[in-house]
Amino acid sequence: MSHDHLNSTLIQPRLQLVAWEITRSCNLHCAHCRASSSADEYAGELTTQEAFRLIDQINEAGNPIIILTGGEPLARADVYSLAEYAKRKGLRVVMGTNGTLVTPQVAARLKASGLSRISVSLDFPTAEMQDKFRGQRGAFEAAVAGIRNIREAGMELQINCTLTRLNIAYLNDLLCLALHEGAVAFHPFFLVPTGRGKGLSDVELSAGEYESALNWIYDKQLELGDKIFFKPTDAPHYLRILRQRGGNEALLSGPSPAARRRHGGEDSISRGCMAGTGFCFISHTGRVQGCGYLDLEAGNIRNQPFGDIWRDSPLFKQLRDLSAIKGKCGACEYKQICGGCRARALETTGDHLESEPYCIYQPRGATGERVNAG
Repeated sequence: MSHDHLNSTLIQPRLQLVAWEITRSCNLHCAHCRASSSADEYAGELTTQEAFRLIDQINEAGNPIIILTGGEPLARADVYSLAEYAKRKGLRVVMGTNGTLVTPQVAARLKASGLSRISVSLDFPTAEMQDKFRGQRGAFEAAVAGIRNIREAGMELQINCTLTRLNIAYLNDLLCLALHEGAVAFHPFFLVPTGRGKGLSDVELSAGEYESALNWIYDKQLELGDKIFFKPTDAPHYLRILRQRGGNEALLSGPSPAARRRHGGEDSISRGCMAGTGFCFISHTGRVQGCGYLDLEAGNIRNQPFGDIWRDSPLFKQLRDLSAIKGKCGACEYKQICGGCRARALETTGDHLESEPYCIYQPRGATGERVNAG
């Protein structure tokens, strides 16, 4: 096998996004929570000084966008200091929150700390359904108030939702709500049943429903253009659908020059599964993973510098080697841009290198013949 051919199976890593679970504590008790978070205090959380050191190390490893997440990141008292420190280092800092704690005062402090975008999770367009899913009465009303406070403070708003059979019928209503509230981006998350989310496995979308939802998103992006940017998350096969339906590359990077001028991470889609190639997750105790749903440890920043883990972790090197992917994903002509969801493969089969279980596409393989799903 030629050296060139070997190289063609390797993805060159470029650190674009780091999701950092700064705390696992949360004021809500959501049905789909990856972290099974509660209002308890969690032992072993990184101290402020450890967090500052981590920011330094992330900065040395690249220039990614840092997503402050949780749990509920606003449950951590030093969140503003962490955002300010990262901003001073020249890093773009954004936050994922449930929105319920974002008072006008909190929104003003977040803006002053240098946060440029806040994403708020809304899974249902009405109070009754959202409150039940989020485990707290008044959660919808508080989240919408938080959304308006974010906009009032002059920060970009992004709406996230986790799609299941419980809410797929309300997808258009959620989009309309996002547009009405002035969101610049809409990120539908396709459930990976980990943590408390395992309790939702019986309402998980089928492979066919995934396909329909992703085609709906493609159609809506074409229809709405610059009005809002769609980024399906935990749905690597969206890249295949884009290519199959005309390869409209503008849809990957924001349809307009204005959208493309935005920082490249949030408003662009570079690859389907970015675990260990353009993205990683850091837990509240410093554990580094390919993503928050891929429950395999690449290293811990308490034991070795973040940059060393990112560059040299055997797990990340494996995730960058397309020849390691098995089954129909391994034979698929779209594996360079898609790769299948490694977390869903792990949860379904126990092997993170197996085929993406929620993809209906039958690859043609190198010979041009259909590959058996097996």
